[in-house]
Amino acid sequence: MSQNPLVIFTPSGKRGNFPVGTPILTAARQLGVDLDSVCGGRGICSKCQIAPSYGDFPKHGVTVREGALSDWNAVEERYDRVRGLKPGRRLGCQATVQGDIVVDVPPESQVHKQVVRKAASTRPITMDPATRLVLVEVVEPDMHEPSGDFERLQTALKDQWQIEGVSAPLSVLQKLQPALRKGKWQVSVALHQPANTQDFRILDVWSGLHEGGLYGLAIDLGSTTIAAHLCDLTDGRVLASSGLMNPQIRFGEDLMSRVSYAMMNPGGDREMTASVQEAIATLATEIAAEGGIDPRLIFETVIVCNPVMHHLLLGIDPVELGQAPFALATSDSLTLDAREIGLTTIAPAAQVYLLPCIAGHVGADAAAVALSEEPDQADMLTLIVDVGTNAEILLGDKTGVLACSSPTGPAFEGAQISAGQRAAPGAIEHIEIDPVTKDPRFKVIGCDIWSDDPGFAEATKDSGVTGICGSGIIEAVAEMRMAGLLDASGLIGGPEATGTARCEPTGRTFAYLVHVATDTGGPRITVTQGDIRAIQLAKSALYAGARLLMDKRGVDKVDRVVLAGAFGAHISPKHAMVLGMIPDAALDHVTSAGNAAGHGARIALCNRAARQRIEAVVKTIDKIETAIEPRFQEHFVNANAIPHATDPFPELAKVTTLPQVAFGASGMAPGGAGGGGRRRQRRV
Repeated sequence: MSQNPLVIFTPSGKRGNFPVGTPILTAARQLGVDLDSVCGGRGICSKCQIAPSYGDFPKHGVTVREGALSDWNAVEERYDRVRGLKPGRRLGCQATVQGDIVVDVPPESQVHKQVVRKAASTRPITMDPATRLVLVEVVEPDMHEPSGDFERLQTALKDQWQIEGVSAPLSVLQKLQPALRKGKWQVSVALHQPANTQDFRILDVWSGLHEGGLYGLAIDLGSTTIAAHLCDLTDGRVLASSGLMNPQIRFGEDLMSRVSYAMMNPGGDREMTASVQEAIATLATEIAAEGGIDPRLIFETVIVCNPVMHHLLLGIDPVELGQAPFALATSDSLTLDAREIGLTTIAPAAQVYLLPCIAGHVGADAAAVALSEEPDQADMLTLIVDVGTNAEILLGDKTGVLACSSPTGPAFEGAQISAGQRAAPGAIEHIEIDPVTKDPRFKVIGCDIWSDDPGFAEATKDSGVTGICGSGIIEAVAEMRMAGLLDASGLIGGPEATGTARCEPTGRTFAYLVHVATDTGGPRITVTQGDIRAIQLAKSALYAGARLLMDKRGVDKVDRVVLAGAFGAHISPKHAMVLGMIPDAALDHVTSAGNAAGHGARIALCNRAARQRIEAVVKTIDKIETAIEPRFQEHFVNANAIPHATDPFPELAKVTTLPQVAFGASGMAPGGAGGGGRRRQRRV
């Protein structure tokens, strides 16, 4: 056994080697991991709860065996007996390192609470919900014409509302008779009609006029984050938006890592299913409290997600999605009882609708983007990029739509970045670097002023400057390229070559110093060569996916680019193009759609006809599987350069001139002012 085992924290991705016997809380503090504690490590406050994971983790390069943490001690046993610990949880101040270990820090144990970057869109939605409320008068029972109360309710619905084919679960039948008599034979009925059917299902019944409301959840279940919007089903208003990290991240930061975990660890798929179902149930309770409603008034949930998340949510082993031909268990839309997926914290008879998947690696989240953005109705050739751990890409117009997914990994979410963190108060989200002085200035989440403003220190005294979130690291890399600190190959220059002591040696490479707060107990924030490589890998996968679709369409340029997802709302088109995340286009034709997948989920929640529409549209989309496309690797390699090794960026050259610097042994980097280089020769 190693005397200095490896400790890996998720979701941050931070890792380090520590002597056997080191408390997990101590390791977290030394690595700058966001793990709370207010009792000084005495096992009293429970703020430092952690969730260890065991098994094979190929992505992390470790196998975690039983005994990797110390056994439960008397402090943990006492706390569990008195206050209770969730199954699988440990106290970080008591559990000590005994071997290589992967440790998840759950949201409630994190000091800086997540900011939901996937805010709800304000675009109007035509209301036609699948679940609605009707008030009916039911004929009283008559000994001379015997019939059940439910049968007479069915008759009343047919006579007064022209609603037929009505069924009800046992939970409604148990409430029906008391409700009818208390309401003097007048009841309010929550009716649900799934898409593509004429039948109705009663979800609940109340005596008299129910004025408590009907509510629904639109959930965007991402690989890294889960975002939810609580909506009023009568008018579509968003009462609350909330989110949390996907707890599955401790089993693997990207989708294929989770598929590998399921393959290599018997029962691993069930572990991941239980964790995400529990997270959604918890999120439903929390968002109901935030919205000031009873969670039992949530009668419908629409969920959009990628195929691996889709299968793991449903308890379907995702192993087939990890190997050609990447077969889905089902690609059609699904309507389920909420309790079938462990969603027991809302109405007992609540329904769940999952949008259809497009293909084995292009899921219901891409279908939701298509529902929201309607590329099939566009006059201009439109590229829609939903940036995330697994990016969904759509390209099309009225003549047809192509779709693919690209495994960008979690770097865009702030994971795998040395100072990276999720979006929370204190995280750097915008940065500028002066091209002359090479000094940075930045903004952090929760503060509207720049760091060089005299009032910045006072304005951020509560949050501090804690790290860099996804949008911050993207802007940092692009700004370093524009300031001449980074060459086209992605190498950071040294202090002599760049003219600034901020480029510090770190072994054989260099790192750029952004901020130092060690004198006040804060972190030292740098952008390292490893960070640059992580972003290069992510953006190369994204660009290569888009380029494949352009090849299939036979074009070298698109008319319009739409950035969707959390990053779409927080990254400037210029930075995205300097980095080479997206193909060259006129900057005024690069727009943000915000959380398009979440908006698509809300459309499906509030409009039953929209479900039928997207179910039809999905069948017309041409799917491209990047994993088996021979040109993907070529595009990926060329896209490693910043912005690109061969593709020209003439539109970018109109707004900025990228410095011609080279910090490697090969001399000056090739390419013109736009940073592109010679025009790529298309194969015939």
